[in-house]
Amino acid sequence: MEEHKHEHCDCHEHSDHHHEHGCSCHDHGGHHHHHHGEEKELSVKAIVTAGVLFVIGILLEHLPLENWLPGFAAITIPGVKLGLVGVLSMLCYLAAYLICGKDVVVGAISNVIHGEFLDEAFLMTVSSIGALVLGEYGEATAIMILYQVGEKFEDYAVEKSRDAIGEIAKLRPDKALVKKGDGQEEQAAAVEVPAADVEIGSIIIVKPGDRIPIDGVIVTGESFLDTSALTGESVPKKVCIGDEVLSGSINKQGLLEIRTTKLAGDSALARILELVENATENKTKSEQFVTRFAKVYTPIVCGAALVLAIIPPLFTRFFMPSAFALHGWRDWIYRALEFLVVSCPCALVISIPLSFCSGITACAKKGILIKGSVFLEALAKTKTAVFDKTGTLTKGNFIVTDIHPMNPEISKQELIAIATHAEMLSNHPISASLRAIHHENCCDEVKLENVEEITSKGIKAVVNGKNVLAGNEALLEMFNVKYPECPEHQDGTIVHIACNGEYAGHIVISDEVKADSAETISSLKKIGVENVVMLTGDNEKTARTVAERLGIHKVYGQMMSADKLAKVEELLKELEAESVKKSKKRGTLIFTGDGINDAPVLARADVGIAMGAMGSDAAVEAGDVVIMEDNPLKIAEGIKASRRTLGIVHQNLYGSLGIKAAILLLSALGITNMWIAVFGDVGVTILAVLNSLRLLRQKD
Repeated sequence: MEEHKHEHCDCHEHSDHHHEHGCSCHDHGGHHHHHHGEEKELSVKAIVTAGVLFVIGILLEHLPLENWLPGFAAITIPGVKLGLVGVLSMLCYLAAYLICGKDVVVGAISNVIHGEFLDEAFLMTVSSIGALVLGEYGEATAIMILYQVGEKFEDYAVEKSRDAIGEIAKLRPDKALVKKGDGQEEQAAAVEVPAADVEIGSIIIVKPGDRIPIDGVIVTGESFLDTSALTGESVPKKVCIGDEVLSGSINKQGLLEIRTTKLAGDSALARILELVENATENKTKSEQFVTRFAKVYTPIVCGAALVLAIIPPLFTRFFMPSAFALHGWRDWIYRALEFLVVSCPCALVISIPLSFCSGITACAKKGILIKGSVFLEALAKTKTAVFDKTGTLTKGNFIVTDIHPMNPEISKQELIAIATHAEMLSNHPISASLRAIHHENCCDEVKLENVEEITSKGIKAVVNGKNVLAGNEALLEMFNVKYPECPEHQDGTIVHIACNGEYAGHIVISDEVKADSAETISSLKKIGVENVVMLTGDNEKTARTVAERLGIHKVYGQMMSADKLAKVEELLKELEAESVKKSKKRGTLIFTGDGINDAPVLARADVGIAMGAMGSDAAVEAGDVVIMEDNPLKIAEGIKASRRTLGIVHQNLYGSLGIKAAILLLSALGITNMWIAVFGDVGVTILAVLNSLRLLRQKD
């Protein structure tokens, strides 16, 4: 089995480092797999052949052949107690046993020679050979056939989890169409080269229907991109010249020419793959528990089986001869062998790392990258969610939210036009937001003269012969223009406008709240995240207005990076105090920020979530969870997915242990037989593995 296991070790072929770390999904505690013996992978054909022989053996043993074929059933072999039918049945069983069990027995013996006792192969070998010695040929064969069926299921599951990651890997194109020469030639001058060889600054051509091979900026063309592979977002995104585009996106419409900004290995998709591949290396408490548990549990059960085989028969032999006559050595040894079969911890050792692996892969498909099963487990226990405001809950781009003309002769449109033209030459973000609302009416006939930018106050200009002022209150005071108080708009930036010394009105400009922010906060509260907090560098009043709109009750404004860090420390202490008071485990604090300036806080929180981090390397580095698109709703989705994963881990853990404990008890009492024992091992393993695979089914 050694060769086979290494072939699909790390759930992901792409990662070179799995040679160092060993198998991440499968061998995370799957110590029962590295056999020193060359235990080969058994083909399905061999298992089916063994199954057919086994069925023939059962039919020969149990059908009333003496009634149907009296002559045949009566044939005996000299010197053999069994008749011909019995011998044929035994031979069928033994042939099936050798097909399925030979490699397991050889592997177990080899492991014992290398000092590795008490693995799955050892338990199966002892119990099946014991059954053969007791003359239970059918049961000995069943143990081996079902063991191999279980192995097949396990391999299928690991394969499935690898395929899911392989699907992400397929999104990375190997080739790129690079434009040669100085860019003046036509498209005919493009050459196809391996994506890995394309240098930064090259111009690549992406035709409609093709995937973008490398991150870059569009230099010619416009199109719609399908980014669902990266972000899980199904609506195509419109892009034009100057927009950043990411590898793995599909160009849906026009021909694009893109200047590359990264090497293929540093592109968004390469980073996603690397993150998912490395994710299974950080073991969770559940996985560590299983590894430790298997090490302690197997020897204890083997000892118990030995005690069961020796002590009761000895006791009854000397003190209760009548009971010994009923249940002698044979009975107790048979019970001990059942005990060994049930005791295999493979259901846990396989299914729990597999559940985490499947959970991480399922999240990655939705554009939620979780850097390890430790963080997946922590995310499920979220009690406090802390958000940065700008760029996380708001878009971080300013828009006009209100227009208030104060002069009856000037309409809203005119007020915007006057302000926009006055601010036409300024590169302040506020000027940009005015231009954005007015871009369709920006007529060329406007005569703009004597434009003067007055630092930190605003603009003075002559627009079509009128003296126009556009700026804050300080600008109006500087030119002695009387203006009314407007306290109701304090939640945004106000641009006051005056024409020829008369107050004309004001425009309110605010940071736009993301469409999904309010729904995110209500979703978090619905799933039991009790404490939602917003931290921002903005003034208190603006912060409160945004918080009220979103339904956040705790908000702290005017915070620098160090203040945010201190506040997170304080919130962590509150969680600690609460857990001591309720004598429960402490809940998790998550912090969501949009990257670079939030890096220290992302690192300090139990789980740092970097938002919309497709382009930002710093955020990908700092966050434990990376949300690939700019949609805060993914946070609630991630918490739900992590809880689902943890739910399946607990089902596998407690379900497997519960069924095993019940069968062990019944075996000791002599109520079950070997078939039930085999179900207690192989059946439970198959159920646990199939349960883990449910996580890979996409649920919206």
